[in-house]
Amino acid sequence: MQDAKSVAGRERTAFIELSGISKTFSARDRKSTLAVDGVDLQIGTSEFVSLLGPSGCGKSTLLSMIAGLIQPTAGEVRIDGKPIMAPYTNAGIVFQSDLLLDWRTVIGNVLIQFEMRGLKTEPHRERARALVRSVGLGDFEQKFPWELSGGMRQRVAICRALIHDPPLLLMDEPFGALDALTRAQLQIDLQTIWQTTRKTVVFVTHSIEEAVFLSDRVIVMTPRPGRIRDTIHINLPRPRGLDVRAHPAFTEVLHCVNHLFQDMGVIRA
Repeated sequence: MQDAKSVAGRERTAFIELSGISKTFSARDRKSTLAVDGVDLQIGTSEFVSLLGPSGCGKSTLLSMIAGLIQPTAGEVRIDGKPIMAPYTNAGIVFQSDLLLDWRTVIGNVLIQFEMRGLKTEPHRERARALVRSVGLGDFEQKFPWELSGGMRQRVAICRALIHDPPLLLMDEPFGALDALTRAQLQIDLQTIWQTTRKTVVFVTHSIEEAVFLSDRVIVMTPRPGRIRDTIHINLPRPRGLDVRAHPAFTEVLHCVNHLFQDMGVIRA
């Protein structure tokens, strides 16, 4: 591994550009909260980037601004060179909650993407079945969400985000509610999907190990207001198995990130 701490970026085409991004929220009592302040970030095509930081630091807010779900108070978000002024429809989004519809089957939940876009679902049914099979749910196509485990439901949510083959995948704590074993398996599954499809992924997490395991780069954010404290390149070989956690380079990055959070007072020794 090269230096864990990065200086300015890799030679990679910028797909997402955040320039001077700040976001202030106003409450009903007229008090304002500065959630994100002065964020400059470029994310390359096919890059896997994790936003890592304490609760309330603005990670999910940044993700929502990339998606165009909320607008920044200051600064500009661009995707593929175009300013994002409205919801960006050429992205797949996975939240911590799977948000499946309990009255629809697995396939029905995956295909809802097209119904919401006013498109016919039948031409995409075989692709939906292939996606479901690819995440190990081939025998569950006609099951309903209440018949699935938490990890299986989240696999369906990932398929739903990928069914329209978007170039961008936005993931907001997608494995945060799962048990440790299921979470580890889904991390491996997501890595496989990413290596197969080479989509650009922006991944929000509180887990240092998860961020290091999955990412090309980890963006370490400060407590609120969220600013970028450091960017760390993860130069571990892929594909990464669970045994990579015993690699000295993996341990070195964990130590580096933990030191950053101790220095910010997020972790108290």
